Amino acid sequence: MNKRLASLLLCLLTLYLTVGCAAPITSPEIAHIPSWNGRLAVRVEATESLASQAFSSTFELQGQPQQGQLHFYTPLGSTVAAIAWSPERAQMQTGNDIQYFSTIDVLIARVLGTPVPVSALFAWLAGDRASMDGWQVDQSQFDSGRITARRISPAPQAEIRVILEPRPLDEIPL
Repeated sequence: MNKRLASLLLCLLTLYLTVGCAAPITSPEIAHIPSWNGRLAVRVEATESLASQAFSSTFELQGQPQQGQLHFYTPLGSTVAAIAWSPERAQMQTGNDIQYFSTIDVLIARVLGTPVPVSALFAWLAGDRASMDGWQVDQSQFDSGRITARRISPAPQAEIRVILEPRPLDEIPL
């Protein structure tokens, strides 16, 4: 074997071993951020001034009511919309278009045409049966990752259905 080929093989082997031993660095703050993924369907009934709205998408949610991010995906996996919020503001990106809102509650109400209780939604995802005026939550199938919440009043009536993907065993708190 000539020196050039041997040197090239040695470099490739060193690169392979270096990359193979590399591990992502995870800070404790990032490791403890609550996250969920699965399918989300939202339906809002029509009113005199607003047509009915409905959508369904796979999603990935990280954070908490005060700060977080939510991504919606197409069936092929590309991002349809990305929402991020903090106590200062909320933003929604669809393609190259970015819209800013004062809060996550304002963003959701503007997009859906009706408010949705963000803090209650996070509680429901965590398995808490938090009550919210006008909303009824059904967590009878929570163990199989299914949550349904319906707003009966005030109008318009709305429904949120969530099917969570099972978490890997190393992510389940003991």
